[in-house]
This record gives sequence, structure tokens and C-alpha cells, in this order.
Amino acid sequence: MARITVEDCLKKIDSQYDLVLLAKERTAQLNSGDKPLVSEDNDKHTVISLREIGEGKISIKTIEDSAINKLRKIQPQTAEVEDLEAEQEDEFDKIYKGEISKSGAAILPSKRVRKIPEKIITAQQEEKKEDTQEEKKEDTQEEKKEDIKVNDQNESLAADNKEE
Repeated sequence: MARITVEDCLKKIDSQYDLVLLAKERTAQLNSGDKPLVSEDNDKHTVISLREIGEGKISIKTIEDSAINKLRKIQPQTAEVEDLEAEQEDEFDKIYKGEISKSGAAILPSKRVRKIPEKIITAQQEEKKEDTQEEKKEDTQEEKKEDIKVNDQNESLAADNKEE
């Protein structure tokens, strides 16, 4: 692990203030996931950024350009990023589904009426259908038994009337 000093970096950058800003911006880039231009050697990102400056791999112009691009309102995007966004539905779209109140604010899931998932609804509906079918079968069986009893009573009454 090579030691880096401020004096080494000041040979590449004229102003110590520019050095601080350059090191800060490069460290922020490394923290956000950029690949280091020098070997990491188990160093922290601040040391890596100073080593990059000391070796002349980073200049004020490159950091300035990246800072300007970061501040632009319309970011240039590649087609690959757009394709990925189109292919994958994110959770936000699934949760909110464009439900907006009269005032124009998004309706949060906690404010909506809780909906029972369709799978549960269908299972409950099938159980209800089976229950009603069984009840209908029982009702028809009871009706048949009652009809048989009534017929038997009618027959017995008719037989009693004939005997008299």
C-alpha cells in the first residue's frame, strides 16, 4: 500500500481548494459504485481518490463534466436502461395502480379498502357453492320424504274412507 500525501497531489493540481473538491467528488463517485482506476489495496475510497489524483488518472475537467451531467434536468439515458424498465414492473405500479383522490394526491394502500385476493375469493365461493348444493340435495331429500309421508297418509285416509 503506497502512501499518498497532499504534496504528491498538489504536483498534479494547482490549488489545494481544487484538490479538496476534486477528491470529494471522486470519493462520492466511488461510493456510488464507480470502479476505481487504481488498485484498491484494501484502502478507503478517500485514499483511493487521492491516489488516482496523485497518479494523474483524474483531472478537474473529468470531474467537472461528471458534476455538470449530474445536475442536468434531462439525463441522457441509454436504450438498455429503457429496455430494462419496460420489461420489469416495479412494485410501485402494482401497489398504487394510478389511484388518485379528488384532490390529486395518490391514495396510499393504508387508506384504501382492503381487498381480499382473488384466490381466496374463489376458494370461498367454491365452498359456498358446494354448501348450497349439499343443502339443496338435503332439501330435495327431505321434500321427497315429506311427499312420501303425505302420499302414505292420503292412501291410508282413502283406504279408511273405502272401508266405511
